Amino acid sequence: MKQPIQETYLVELPEQASALINPLRAEILAQLKQPSSATEVAKKLKETPQRINYHLKTLEKVGLVSRVGTRQVRNLVEVLYQSIARTFLLAESLSIRKETIQKMKDQGSLLHLIHTSERMKKDALHLMEQSDQNEVIPSASLQMQVNLADELTREQFVADYVAMVEDLVKKYQHKTGHAHPYQVLLAVYPDSSQGSDNHE
Repeated sequence: MKQPIQETYLVELPEQASALINPLRAEILAQLKQPSSATEVAKKLKETPQRINYHLKTLEKVGLVSRVGTRQVRNLVEVLYQSIARTFLLAESLSIRKETIQKMKDQGSLLHLIHTSERMKKDALHLMEQSDQNEVIPSASLQMQVNLADELTREQFVADYVAMVEDLVKKYQHKTGHAHPYQVLLAVYPDSSQGSDNHE
């Protein structure tokens, strides 16, 4: 039932590139490295099967996923889909505008932010359940606001922010087998409460 898939697929057709602009479809493709049904993907992405099935049809129509079989689940027959590749690269011949590519990256980052916040909530509740009444679990969170003047400044801030945290993680990375793993999650995004015209 499992089909061999390409390691990297070069996207050269405009209709395929258009399909990938939607960040949810990129998330769906990431879940289809192994054959899966719309229901399975929906559970992992916390979406409805109907919505996932709609996007699967679009991805199948442009040739980015294929049907690889079916299986019986109780009284239902589920269709199994699989991505045609593990990763996708946009061909330069598509002449996609820089703004469109940036939009794809931004939307993907926003979707990742949603999943990250859900993971943080789940992990925090799990840690609270695990801890003893008098046990203190070392953790930290920081919320600040920075006003950034323009697009170039915003991009540089994000790059500097990521580089700084990467250096900090490398400094404290414990190489032996007795280390206690900690999650380090980063988030930078516009303050939507300041109005739709504010992108800082």
